[in-house]
Amino acid sequence: MPSKGELTREKVLEEAARVFHRKGFLTTTVNDLLEVTGTTKGNLYFHFSGKEDVGLEVLRRAKENFRRFLCDSLQGESPGAQLENFFVQVLKRNRDKGFIGGCMFGNTALEASDNAPAFVEVVSEVFAEWIGLLEEPLTAAQAGGQIRSDLPAFQLAEMIVASIEGGIMQSRLQKAEGPLLRTLDSLRVLLALES
Repeated sequence: MPSKGELTREKVLEEAARVFHRKGFLTTTVNDLLEVTGTTKGNLYFHFSGKEDVGLEVLRRAKENFRRFLCDSLQGESPGAQLENFFVQVLKRNRDKGFIGGCMFGNTALEASDNAPAFVEVVSEVFAEWIGLLEEPLTAAQAGGQIRSDLPAFQLAEMIVASIEGGIMQSRLQKAEGPLLRTLDSLRVLLALES
């Protein structure tokens, strides 16, 4: 059974994740964290060295959750089916959030890339892993004739990630699924995807 301190730490991380996702890591203040968690400054600093420490732990946990999402969604009977399932799950994931908040990693890349190297390191790892995980079924789908093979799988994986991030951003802006849906449909056409 978790101790009272462990429960407090978990509550801080859960509530902080929501506010960081909405406001960003750099613009969220310690007072914002105190307000959403209902804890005191002393209690916060007992568990974390500061706001950046909280933010990095939130980002690392989000990274692990996203890795699970990627592994779970890249499933199917064929490489093409794996890619199709991934596209379907990306839309569902964002639809379930009501297109609010966007992608924490894309948001953080834009917000922190010039002035928060610790955050950039984690986000860079996320994107590198995402591209790497997509590269595997893309390579297999090319070998099986399920997608175009005139571009390297790595390049296609980078294009997919960049396109999805842009689609998520536009859907967040419009609070509508149309931009992301059209992005995913365009990716299917560009890949010549046959599941």
